[in-house]
Amino acid sequence: MRTLGTRPYRVVLEAMRGFTEERDASTEDELWLVQHPAVFTLGQAGRREHLLAPGDVPVLRSDRGGQVTFHAPGQLVAYTLIDLKRARFGVRDFVHLLEECAIGMLRSAGLPAARRPGAPGVYLDAAKIAALGLRVRRGCAYHGLALNVSLDLEPFTRIDPCGYPGLVVTRLADHGLDWTVDEAGERFALEFAARLGRRVELEPQTISAADPCPT
Repeated sequence: MRTLGTRPYRVVLEAMRGFTEERDASTEDELWLVQHPAVFTLGQAGRREHLLAPGDVPVLRSDRGGQVTFHAPGQLVAYTLIDLKRARFGVRDFVHLLEECAIGMLRSAGLPAARRPGAPGVYLDAAKIAALGLRVRRGCAYHGLALNVSLDLEPFTRIDPCGYPGLVVTRLADHGLDWTVDEAGERFALEFAARLGRRVELEPQTISAADPCPT
């Protein structure tokens, strides 16, 4: 597990691409936990019509699946750099696993998290609390899941979140959980490792702010 602190979206995106291009059959899978400065990102098929009024928040095109979403400090972004072929996961099965990780950690805290048919992600009642998007290259996945912990939700009103007009978005802080992003990240890492049948090192490898990307 690598904790990257707060890093620009484009920097981490290029690092994920580089890691995935350079990995081979012996490369260990990794989990990167990060927060991003405020940014809207459009997926590969993302339509700009879902950007209603971005204002002063930058908009970046991404190579993940899905439509438009928002990242900012106070949101846990978990990037799952996994060799799906080696782990014998199909893409749909892996998306299901990521949803189950978030659902499991939230239900353990007493929140009735669930998925919705035909709408990838994790929900509390009708409100979305976690969004997912993946890219698969040569059988290896990157990108992952974004869980709203305590970030300002106002920018979500400037878009159609995940391409759904009127979709309500929520965060852990609105449901009585005062977890920090780091605590949420540790809980997610434990769920993720358990569901993959692996162990996670709880002393995270922290990348220096002077480093442009993880190595």
